[in-house]
Amino acid sequence: MINRPVLVLNQSYEPFNICRVRRAIVLIYQGKAGMLENGVGFIHSANNIFPIPSVIKLDRMIKRPRLERKLTRFGVFHRDDYTCQYCGQEGRELTLDHVIPRYRGGEHTWENVVSACIPCNRHKAGRTPQQARMRLIHQPCRPRGNTNFFISYHYLKYLKYRSEWQKYLPQ
Repeated sequence: MINRPVLVLNQSYEPFNICRVRRAIVLIYQGKAGMLENGVGFIHSANNIFPIPSVIKLDRMIKRPRLERKLTRFGVFHRDDYTCQYCGQEGRELTLDHVIPRYRGGEHTWENVVSACIPCNRHKAGRTPQQARMRLIHQPCRPRGNTNFFISYHYLKYLKYRSEWQKYLPQ
């Protein structure tokens, strides 16, 4: 019970973090946060009974700098919707391809990396798409959206169990 996840909202009701019940109770007890949603059950101490929170809101606004989204294989595949950007084949067996090859001065950036199926990547080899007579379905770009959103893919498993969180999360 003490290790259950608790959604932490900033003062502006934006999702800020996910912590454990123990940390949430300490924040509430210290007057740094307030409970918005009650979880199931109570925690008993020697002198007090604490309701288990499910969602808490911080009393002060915490500002975090906007971070650049890191370029990862999973991020590129997700951006390209698990589709080869040359032939349009969907699937999970994809590779990364540099539109302008690195040995020709192409950089390892969001704007130069796309997902490609293995046959298309072999056909293109170390050439540009024009030299290989291949066309890109979509021009690669940096993913849009809030890059500072607190929930990593690690925490997505909690969302299906915590229906009381849904009204606080962006869709």
